[in-house]
Amino acid sequence: MTPPTATATETITAPLIPPSTHRYADVIHRLEAGGSMLPDTPENLMQIIGIYKAYAVPMDFYWRDLLYIAEQVFLDPLPAFKYFPSQEYLDLPNSYAGDQSKLRIWRGGEKAHPELLAFMEKGETGKMSKLLHHLWHDRINMEFAEACMEAMLWHQGMGGRFYDYLASDAYRVNADRAIKAYFRGNPLMLGLYRLFPEMFMEQVKKMSYYANLGLFWEVMAPVFFEMSDIYDEGGFKGVPDAMNFLVNGIFAVAGRPIYHHVFIKGECFEIIPKSEGFTWLYEAALPYVEAVFYRTAPFRGTKSYNAQAYQVPADQADFHYGILYADVFPVGSAGIPPTLLMQDMLHFLPPYLEELYKQHKRGDEDKLIQLGITFQRSMYNVTSAVIQALRCALLYPLDDTDPVHLMANRKFFEAQMDRFLRPEARLPQIQTQDYR
Repeated sequence: MTPPTATATETITAPLIPPSTHRYADVIHRLEAGGSMLPDTPENLMQIIGIYKAYAVPMDFYWRDLLYIAEQVFLDPLPAFKYFPSQEYLDLPNSYAGDQSKLRIWRGGEKAHPELLAFMEKGETGKMSKLLHHLWHDRINMEFAEACMEAMLWHQGMGGRFYDYLASDAYRVNADRAIKAYFRGNPLMLGLYRLFPEMFMEQVKKMSYYANLGLFWEVMAPVFFEMSDIYDEGGFKGVPDAMNFLVNGIFAVAGRPIYHHVFIKGECFEIIPKSEGFTWLYEAALPYVEAVFYRTAPFRGTKSYNAQAYQVPADQADFHYGILYADVFPVGSAGIPPTLLMQDMLHFLPPYLEELYKQHKRGDEDKLIQLGITFQRSMYNVTSAVIQALRCALLYPLDDTDPVHLMANRKFFEAQMDRFLRPEARLPQIQTQDYR
């Protein structure tokens, strides 16, 4: 039998640039193809979307209470009720949800989420006063949100002008007006202010970071709510779809103003005016990713660190204790922030994620560990979105045909992956579903 004759010459296209030789070459090639650091599997998609939903509900409380503290509690020397935001803040319209929003991200309502309000009323123990829920610790753990804020305050030099502005004469003048107005008629506190002005200024700076983080999370809550709804409707086909939704969202809200206003006896004091031009992407989102995802600080209660033996880095840039590196310890001792977040998310898991956890390890007995690892996976996907967004802003399209441009993208991705060469990084673990 005569073999068939080829009717056309097959062409083999050589790659425009050689393969990467980086330790995480497979991940880099995936990023170059428009993917995420997290492999594209149906279970990974289910995990990250489910945990986004579980995270969004307490986040809806975080951003409201952070703004309440920054704008209303302010310099209260005994802020015993700072975790009790007023009804005004629970009803505060989210700028990206509801009919009144100029850019509607989530199709739901603009007030506090119904699941959040139901939990605040009953918690795990039953219906009782807010104070008893608080004392029983049957509540949303704002201590986690404050830990994130403190990480942003402490880790500096990551771009943007926000922290530099806090050292400016203009900021000091605005803060001074607010301090004197807040303590008007209180000679004791005004006297202490004259004696220790920098102590008061430092507290005002802290309040400005409360506002910064609150305005950041006001965006992220509706983003995650909408992603959950899209998934329920079958709208996401894979992990790259979820990542690209985040990338598009980053660019859509990049210019959202970051500011700090304080309301004292009905008068508004603009400590950081909107006219300064601080924006969501550069003054909130990128510093948050750097401070919280990558750096933070050693968590109390998990390990003893000897600074004199150089077990704690001397340079802030070398800190690597963020969620991308963290062991998941649901021990709760000393108020470990990840544990507090895991406990918050536990109340709002979607049914499909509950069912998944029952099928693996010890089921409900280690649900906190499983959801903590799921959260870690999801933050690798968020970080991938940030990396892709930076590449879009600074470098070249993924489908560029110029080898020079593609190599520039390659070097950028390799530099990002260099940050995961430390043995503590969980990038290798999230490549497999066995990591639970």
